[in-house]
Amino acid sequence: MSIVFSAIVGIVQGLAEFLPISSSGHIIVAEKLLGLLGYEGSANPLAFSVMLHMGTLLAVAAIFFRDWVDMILHPVKNRTLLLLVVASLPALVLVVLLGDRIDSLFEGWFLGIAFLITALFLVLIEVYGRWNAGRTKKSEVGIPAALTMGVFQGIALLPGVSRSGSTLLGGVLSGLNRKTAAKFSFMMSAPAILGGFLSEGKKALEMDALPAMFSPESLIGMVFAAIFGFLAIRYMLSLIERISFYKFALYVGLLGILVIICQVTGFLGFPPIALPAAAPLG
Repeated sequence: MSIVFSAIVGIVQGLAEFLPISSSGHIIVAEKLLGLLGYEGSANPLAFSVMLHMGTLLAVAAIFFRDWVDMILHPVKNRTLLLLVVASLPALVLVVLLGDRIDSLFEGWFLGIAFLITALFLVLIEVYGRWNAGRTKKSEVGIPAALTMGVFQGIALLPGVSRSGSTLLGGVLSGLNRKTAAKFSFMMSAPAILGGFLSEGKKALEMDALPAMFSPESLIGMVFAAIFGFLAIRYMLSLIERISFYKFALYVGLLGILVIICQVTGFLGFPPIALPAAAPLG
């Protein structure tokens, strides 16, 4: 039965990583719900997480294979590599400054609120888009747009705040059309996912978890994350101009409210909403 649950978590990871609904938040919720069915989680959660990241990384690599090859072979002519570096800097700075405190502080009590922030971001995409409906949108990403999207990617370090939704809002606010913003957002995910993969992979190797990374459970999760990640990117790129983000906002908003209710009641074992203790003065 653990294989079935691993497949479910892989599907959740693949879809939620690229749809604007937050993969990290959905993984937390999915594992809580699966716990009701007797799922106790992976025997080695770190190894399993590494392979989930590998699955979504494979999806991005497959979709944009030609783009990756062109930017590597022509790094001067093709500015995408430079733009991706610029876009990755804000999140990198936050990771260096805050480290593991991001997850430890916000993974529990902040989750419901983070889903509501995602819902707000998605509503803003629609509102801003309609407000600027008559203006010409840019089809090329520049340094300012890359940096703005990078700042929004930094905000999405909080579990429950969608990385794709946040960066797409950053792109739209920068004057990009939706398709250009979405493509660059997905390409931005590669360095972020690769960074998480390498960081967690290093920890897994230090814990002698290499065999667990290639267990049937981990491999099934990776395969399903790759397949459904691929499908999610295809869906978003093909329909991005016609998608109503209000529908995603409604879904994520309702989920955020349900999580907050679970936190208040203690249902599913969610930590209660409480501010972190203040540091002593002096």
